[in-house]
Amino acid sequence: MALLEFFLGLAVGLGIWCWQYTRFQKRLQQVLRRLPAEATEISLPSINLLQRAIVKQKEYSTQLQAKIDLCEYLLEVAPVGYLQVDEENQLLCCNIQAQQLLNIQRWKVGQARLLLELVRSYELDHLIEQTRDRQQPQAIEWVFHPTFTNAVSLGESQPRTLQAYSYPLPEGKVSVFIENRQPLVDLAASRDRTLSDLAHELKTPLTSIRLIAETLEQQLQPPLQRWAERILPEIDRLINLVQGWLELNQLENNSKLNRQSVELRSLMSTVWETLEPLSRNKKMQLSYSGLEAVWLKADESRLYRLFLNLFDNSIKYSPPEGKIEVKLSLIPVDQVQIDIIDSGSGFPSADLPYVFDRLYRGDPSRTRQPLTHPNCPISAGCGLGLAIARQIVLAHGGTIKAMNHPQSGGAWLQVVLPEVLANP
Repeated sequence: MALLEFFLGLAVGLGIWCWQYTRFQKRLQQVLRRLPAEATEISLPSINLLQRAIVKQKEYSTQLQAKIDLCEYLLEVAPVGYLQVDEENQLLCCNIQAQQLLNIQRWKVGQARLLLELVRSYELDHLIEQTRDRQQPQAIEWVFHPTFTNAVSLGESQPRTLQAYSYPLPEGKVSVFIENRQPLVDLAASRDRTLSDLAHELKTPLTSIRLIAETLEQQLQPPLQRWAERILPEIDRLINLVQGWLELNQLENNSKLNRQSVELRSLMSTVWETLEPLSRNKKMQLSYSGLEAVWLKADESRLYRLFLNLFDNSIKYSPPEGKIEVKLSLIPVDQVQIDIIDSGSGFPSADLPYVFDRLYRGDPSRTRQPLTHPNCPISAGCGLGLAIARQIVLAHGGTIKAMNHPQSGGAWLQVVLPEVLANP
């Protein structure tokens, strides 16, 4: 009887062992299937394969950790700031450059704090939320005003221009790269001040040179008189360049407008009459369409200069006996759209992004020809006309765009101005 119980117990034990072994083999095979192919491609017993796979996994983990350490080192020494926030906008990591640019003083690595508590910047917070909502990279440039806890640092603080690029990450996280643009802004401001001072210094001697050239023209006899006649247009071009540069800098530094009720169509008619000597020489016509009368609350003198530059640009780029079309139309939110289309060859596609830049001269085939006239205030182009026009439009809170008309192929300048008056 005892022997029977022994064999019965042995059979039960062997059955349990076989069942456990089978389960172990199944789970081992499942684990092996999850491992990289190169770890299990050699024909070995399962236990040996598992040991080999563990060694491979450790090597892979070591390499991965080395890459992570390298990335963290590069982010730490990078010349741009970097920060990362979680789905609740808590700061996860932030390199030294970002701490300096954003004046983050009360944060340590591993400390979970809301970014808004550390950096009082609506623009940065809005950028992060926009990136998370749209799940697309975003960019913004803004002037950041650092906050300080003591009065001494507050007196030494200076606003700085920053540019941020944000990227969405899994689980609602967002990473942001921050670049300090203030040195470039200061450099551009210094350049503009230098050129403005130079323009001021050139204005008086150029006027004196012109008076001398006029006197010489009257005193000299042919053929020497011809040289004086050639000098005068070049002096006028330099005077216009200096005057245009001074005007552009004045518009950028002082955007204050003397707003009053202005009727747009009658103002453009007055401008066209001023340019009549140029248009008559080329036998050009001006064609209106759209609204008969549009009243704006705007600076009349600045708008006069705007259309003077735009019409002059269209006349000089159009062939003889051409036509300039002007269309006026209202668009939503009390804005008026002015489309000016000439009959020329249009802007070269490579020039379109730059036509409003200072001193930009495009394709030589479109170089302006001197079309001066004694009764016309506009002379040979100096590359500042469209730059001045853009600055005037921006000062009014509008937009200006350069295109080529899809049907005629001519240059198409589209201006949108706000503050249309219903009852002037």
